Amino acid sequence: MAMHLNENIDDTGEIHDINVTSLIDIMLVLVVIFMAAAPLATVDIRVDLPNSTSAPQARSKKPLFLSIKANKQLYIGEQRVDMTTLVQTLDKQTQGNKETTIFFQAEKSVDYVTLISVMDNLRSAGYFKIGLMGLPR
Repeated sequence: MAMHLNENIDDTGEIHDINVTSLIDIMLVLVVIFMAAAPLATVDIRVDLPNSTSAPQARSKKPLFLSIKANKQLYIGEQRVDMTTLVQTLDKQTQGNKETTIFFQAEKSVDYVTLISVMDNLRSAGYFKIGLMGLPR
């Protein structure tokens, strides 16, 4: 003879356990729906924009390139500079305009420490618009 204990049933016959299986099923279905819908929200939509009457911003006529060769020599354009005179030379080239975009390029063999030290010097001097360059494949 087996004994059956109804611990979760009270005198009226109601069960007091919560069935979470259906809640888990609903949550998984919602996750799948959101995963499928998220890429659809980032699709570009073509919009026919109206014409603007404002003048376009003036761009620098000659871009400013900062290069690091494999032997860790720095160049601004074709002018060789030292790490100690980098900021002063940049200030002369940009006439003190810290909003100038600097196109920063380095050879493959240049180590990461050298790249970061040059970037730190640029940031401490107030040059925050730095474009890292690479070749397209």
